[in-house]
Amino acid sequence: MSKPRRRYVVCIRRVGAEDLELRKLYEVRADEAAGKRGYLRVVDESGEDYLYPKKCFAPVELPEHTERALATAGTARSSRVR
Repeated sequence: MSKPRRRYVVCIRRVGAEDLELRKLYEVRADEAAGKRGYLRVVDESGEDYLYPKKCFAPVELPEHTERALATAGTARSSRVR
């Protein structure tokens, strides 16, 4: 059984969510209850997830190899020797 694909959105407006970055790609976490209320649970650069209005985002379809690269980008950075 394969892992479910990650979902991504791009920020298209910041009204009511000024801490978002326009044109930035965000990973979406599943949250059915939030979705029913008009919100998405998105992950920021710290790895934490927060609720934001759906109207702030547009869905993005990425090729599987791009999703894999994004999924491993944070782990590669944190494993570097400084």
